[in-house]
Amino acid sequence: MTDWISLIRDIPDYPKPGILFKDITPLLADPAAFTKVVDGLAAGYAFDKVVGIEARGFILAAPVAIRCAAGFVPVRKKGKLPAETLEASYDLEYGSATVEIHTDALAPGERVLIVDDVLATGGTAAATVDLVRRTGAQVVAVSFLMELSFLSGRERLPDLDVRSLVTV
Repeated sequence: MTDWISLIRDIPDYPKPGILFKDITPLLADPAAFTKVVDGLAAGYAFDKVVGIEARGFILAAPVAIRCAAGFVPVRKKGKLPAETLEASYDLEYGSATVEIHTDALAPGERVLIVDDVLATGGTAAATVDLVRRTGAQVVAVSFLMELSFLSGRERLPDLDVRSLVTV
């Protein structure tokens, strides 16, 4: 198998000039590499549910849940979930955004692993941690495929176990 990190390709000037986009689709297309990433995201943690953050986080979180015999819970952008929700807003450099979780998605005391593809500024992850805690569930850890360390997102997740398989 090819080293899975080498399967993350750089796409310059996407989605706009000056951005170097990290494309994980070649990694996802390689079954051995994808399996290694799924295993790495969950290794060493005990949890009842995996919360995946929209949208690429779903791609990683769902197989982690299946692999570990845990439930999967989506955190989505505002207005995308059909039942009663809790919401959390966070600031972006150009405005704000809101994510939601179903109010009945997690039970008090459940152990939760939060999974996403990239830790950038940490806003979405911090909002998701807030949502999980408001349900009464416990955040065991926050696990990412990749961390963009120059954006200091880890600082928005104090006192949490934060795992990144790759740091750029």
